[in-house]
Amino acid sequence: MASKQSTVNHTQRMKIGDFLLRRLEEAGIRHLFGLPGDYNLTLLQQLYDAGKLTWIGTTGELTASYAADGYARLNGLGALLVTNGVGALSALNGVAGSCAEHVPVICISGSIPLRSIDRGLGMHHTMADGGFDHFLHAYSHVTAAQARITPRNAVVEIDRLILTAWREKLPVYMEFPSDIAYLDIEVPTTPLVLADPPSDPERLRSCIAAVAERLSAAKSPAVLVDADADRFGVAPMLMELAEKMRAPVAVINAAKGVIDESFAHYVGIYGGKSSEPGVRETIENSDCLLAVGYRPIEVTTGDFTASLPVNTIHARGHSIDVGNDNYQAVTLKEVLHGVIDAVRQVNKRTPRAVAAAAPSTRADDTAKLTQATYWQAIQGYLRPGDVLYVDNGTSFSLLGLKLPPKCTFIGSINWGSIGYSVGALLGALTAAPDRRHLLLIGDGSFQVTAQELSTILRHDHKPVISLINNGGYTIERGYIGKTETYNDIANWSYADLPKVLRPGTRARSFVVKTGGDLKKALGTANDRLIFIESMMDSCDAPAPILRSSNLGAELDYGPTGPQHRAGLQLRPTTAETRV
Repeated sequence: MASKQSTVNHTQRMKIGDFLLRRLEEAGIRHLFGLPGDYNLTLLQQLYDAGKLTWIGTTGELTASYAADGYARLNGLGALLVTNGVGALSALNGVAGSCAEHVPVICISGSIPLRSIDRGLGMHHTMADGGFDHFLHAYSHVTAAQARITPRNAVVEIDRLILTAWREKLPVYMEFPSDIAYLDIEVPTTPLVLADPPSDPERLRSCIAAVAERLSAAKSPAVLVDADADRFGVAPMLMELAEKMRAPVAVINAAKGVIDESFAHYVGIYGGKSSEPGVRETIENSDCLLAVGYRPIEVTTGDFTASLPVNTIHARGHSIDVGNDNYQAVTLKEVLHGVIDAVRQVNKRTPRAVAAAAPSTRADDTAKLTQATYWQAIQGYLRPGDVLYVDNGTSFSLLGLKLPPKCTFIGSINWGSIGYSVGALLGALTAAPDRRHLLLIGDGSFQVTAQELSTILRHDHKPVISLINNGGYTIERGYIGKTETYNDIANWSYADLPKVLRPGTRARSFVVKTGGDLKKALGTANDRLIFIESMMDSCDAPAPILRSSNLGAELDYGPTGPQHRAGLQLRPTTAETRV
């Protein structure tokens, strides 16, 4: 008779809250952003008792969600902790932005006790209507998965939500009742492993063969990259593929910096008629275009003037379209790995015309600071490895600058929530404090989330914050309201804010009014936080920004809109329009 095999116990007793924190740590999350509230204090106390994750208290749930987003962009996953209802809904806008931008964030809401749900007891931070699922329903529209954790489902649902966020590159929402954190349950002893399920072998082989065959047969192949190339970590593979094929690579503006702009085959930003010189022809005339994660909206397509070739190969994180065939159960990394091996090596192609760089003009250091002088100075200030932030407004001019190698661009291009970048700056600084971080922002966007500067100062971070003070929403003046007061904002002494928000701060602040002032400020050693307030005219704006706003008004308001009224739009000058 065969002897019985001994069984090995692969579980242990653990408190539910401790298990959640352990899983977050195993997923690579080292910091948790948010605000304390009575429903999440049990989990917060466990966090402090364990001493593994670091709590980063923010000034509001909205900025906590922005911070978790910025953190995830450099760390791979981010997380925030809020309280039921009031906290969850305050964070909803930022989590929706993470959904629109494909950023994996775990939103944990400390919620009302399970006993109150079981007994139907009314509690604060609810709608007081006897319903307990309102916020789960609200988050179902902007997250890839949602769950209320209980002692019965904790092991399965905690793992499912974390893995879903990582695999789908989308946010998830977890309600964590306040009375379960200290309950013991059986949990696995094995660590959580962030990995995709392996591809279906036949689908993977067929997909690789189909993609490689088309690319190898093409005379003018090209690659078009959206932000998912960064989210799924395949940018280096795309450059390796382009190098082997000698194929040009362009990016959507939402993917600025995803492809190293010093890469020999990088050609620039594609956006229909808004494309950089020569890029539109390269992409639209390609006889085999590989588009990765392409999601067109008016902001990324030159107001819908983009037109990809009909035979474009559309690659997503977990599926690929090749002609009439759709390949499921494959992963983008595995497909690209196989395609790189399978495509033929190309040693030479016909050289492409490259647009000449615009000559730089020597600015008068004593003249009043203008947008043109400002952006020329910022271009010269950039250096390899910078983390660069853009917010809605004239800071979109960053899209037109040439980035040095290994820079990271962080923005909310699809979602477009003003003030996003200040919270994102906190998160990304926390994830990568050793890199130089440069926030480029206007006064209007800054006022939405300016209070988070206090948290940045509290943790002694050292970013360079360059703010344009031009009295309001310049990008909106290009839509309508050139001189209307609804586009004006209260004027602050922005450069004084560091010492107001953190008395005794060592931050260096500057108010610059000329090109010379700006040059001096940018020449300061970055051994502490630098805050630069640049004074500019409210009607001074880069021509591309104004053209975009003017066209946006046509799309938004139609032929009967008020934008046709004389003098209601801020427009480029005649000379700028010709450029």
